[in-house]
Amino acid sequence: MTDQQQTPDTDEAARRARLPAAARRALEEADARRDAAAAPEMPRELGGRKGPEPVRYGDWEKKGIAIDF
Repeated sequence: MTDQQQTPDTDEAARRARLPAAARRALEEADARRDAAAAPEMPRELGGRKGPEPVRYGDWEKKGIAIDF
């Protein structure tokens, strides 16, 4: 016996292939909109802190200590 495991991409492609043409078009349009909005252009900070973003966890963090305003 052989177990065939499909990758998530293959499963998704097979699922989409069974959909009506209008549904496939809608999914393709949604994917295109999602890809276009995924990477907003962020301005480069001049003279800012070095290292990771200090507010990446929702609180301001400095030297491992979180400060909530």
